[in-house]
Amino acid sequence: MTWAVLVPMILLGVFKIVVSSLPNSTVGWFIGRFEIHSKLSDADANITIDGKRLEGEDKTQVIHYFNEATFVERYPVFPGYEQSYLHPENKGIPVIIDTKKGKKGVRLFVYIYNDRVNVVKQHKKKIVAYRLLSESLQKMFYDSDEEVS
Repeated sequence: MTWAVLVPMILLGVFKIVVSSLPNSTVGWFIGRFEIHSKLSDADANITIDGKRLEGEDKTQVIHYFNEATFVERYPVFPGYEQSYLHPENKGIPVIIDTKKGKKGVRLFVYIYNDRVNVVKQHKKKIVAYRLLSESLQKMFYDSDEEVS
């Protein structure tokens, strides 16, 4: 009976020590696997706004503002309603970002409104929708004096 209790306790203690002393790079990699709003790199991203491709300083600025944006909430995407997220009726300014996550291609549809930023992430056949707050990204596409009714 004591061996049945003692062995699992020792194994659990060793597991606890190993998990709590993982290097930062391993922990960052593991957390990054489940991250919804991942950071973009300038080299891997292609940005298109209304059919026009962004290059140079504008591209770098959009990527910087996107990376600095604050994740607010995730929207539930139900099967059969994917197209309503990819092509919303009241869409703002569409920004399409093609990037890579590992070896796979990811397409981000970013809809910028006056009060929020909606992102639809398409990876293979999976779709994830979420909302961001980024005043600098919104100001880039909307004048601060403009009123939206």
